[in-house]
Amino acid sequence: MTTLTARWAVLDIEGTLTPTSQVHVVLYDYARPRLGPWIEEHPGDPEVTAAVTQARHLGGLPESASTAEVVAVLHGWMDEDRKAAPLKTLQGLIWQRGYAAGELTTEFFADVAPALRAWHGAGVRLAVFSSGSVAGQIASFSRTTDGDVTGLFEAHFDTVNAGPKREKPSYRAITSALGADSADVVFFSDVPAELDAAAADGWQTVGLARDGEPYGDADFGAHRTIRSFDEVELVPL
Repeated sequence: MTTLTARWAVLDIEGTLTPTSQVHVVLYDYARPRLGPWIEEHPGDPEVTAAVTQARHLGGLPESASTAEVVAVLHGWMDEDRKAAPLKTLQGLIWQRGYAAGELTTEFFADVAPALRAWHGAGVRLAVFSSGSVAGQIASFSRTTDGDVTGLFEAHFDTVNAGPKREKPSYRAITSALGADSADVVFFSDVPAELDAAAADGWQTVGLARDGEPYGDADFGAHRTIRSFDEVELVPL
C-alpha cells in the first residue's frame, strides 16, 4: 500500500477511471452518427457554430463547406483519436443529451467509486483533467454504474481551459486555477507522457497500469505505478 499526502487529487478518465472501450467504443459509436444531425438541428447555438467554424479551419475546409464535409473531417479525427477541440465540444454536447436521456451509462472500474468516496470523505479535494470536454465529463459522472458522482468533484479541466495533456504549462494552469502549490497535487493517469508533464511542474504522480488496457504494460519510469486504486491511500493536508 502506497500512502500519499495531498490537498488535491486530479484524475484522468479514460484508462484510469473507466475502460478505454467506454470512450473508443461506447461513446464514440454513440456520437458518430449524431454529429451531422446535431449540427443541422442547432444552427443558432453559438457553441455549435463556433465548433463548426473551428473544424472547417483546422480541417482546411472553405467557409462554405457543407455539414457533410465538416462531419467527414470530424469522423477522420475520431478514427485518429485526435484531441481536436471542436470535435470534443460537439461530442460533449451529444453525450450530455445521451446521459440525460438515460441512453448512456459510464462504467467505472470496480475499485474507482469506493476510492473516490473514501478520499473525498477524508478531505482530499478531487478534480478531473481529461481530453474530453468539461460538459462531457460532468455528464458522464452524472450517470455511472455507481450512481451520480458529480458531487465528489470540485473542478474540471480539459484541453480548452487548461491545454494539451502532455505539456507542462497545462499543469501550471491547473495549479493556478486550484490555488494550490504544485507539490500538494497528485495526478493519476495511465499515460506516462502525461505524468511526465505533470511531474515537470512539480506534481506528485501515480501511473495506472491496468491489466488489459493500452498502457497496461507501459514503462512508467520513475513514477509510482499501481494496478488498482486499492493500492494507494490518500491522506489530506
